[in-house]
Amino acid sequence: MAEQKSNTTNQFLTFTLGKEIFALDIDTVREVLELTSITRIPRTPEFMRGVINLRGHAVPVVDMRLKFGMDKAKDTVDTCIIIVEVDYEGEMTIMGALVDSVREVFEMPPEKIEEAPRMGTKINTEFIQGMGRQDESFIIILDINRIFSPEELAMMRGAQPGRPLPPKAEEIPAETPPAPAPTITGVEISL
Repeated sequence: MAEQKSNTTNQFLTFTLGKEIFALDIDTVREVLELTSITRIPRTPEFMRGVINLRGHAVPVVDMRLKFGMDKAKDTVDTCIIIVEVDYEGEMTIMGALVDSVREVFEMPPEKIEEAPRMGTKINTEFIQGMGRQDESFIIILDINRIFSPEELAMMRGAQPGRPLPPKAEEIPAETPPAPAPTITGVEISL
């Protein structure tokens, strides 16, 4: 991580998959959602859980446990979808990352982040940005832009360059005026 060291402190959103703790740079996270209905898409890889409706836009959801080769787990009240922005060919792609639970946002100075461990030639660790510690636990800091292959990102994007992104939650007006109530005139009801 020597090339990323600076005087700034990085913020990360931590989440769990099984007993492991992972983190994403907070700048890649748009929002965290409670688990909602996911529509399965036929002929997609098993890790592609399906799509959700995010403010009128279909957003693909990836089961991060399956993407990382872990056993599938039952959804619980703690299961969340982290909406993230992934850079694909210079355009931002929005996707959901299904995780066991979201923990917290924490700060870590760059000098406290170690390089990803080298695991041999057969294990690809390019998607690991670094390793941090919180108390006695290791935190695996992920690079969301390197987790997925170009083919997987193209599939999630729907190969539709220029597709509009759903608005961020904070971009939606807080008070949307209610639709006018329908009015019925000239109708007489008799009993």
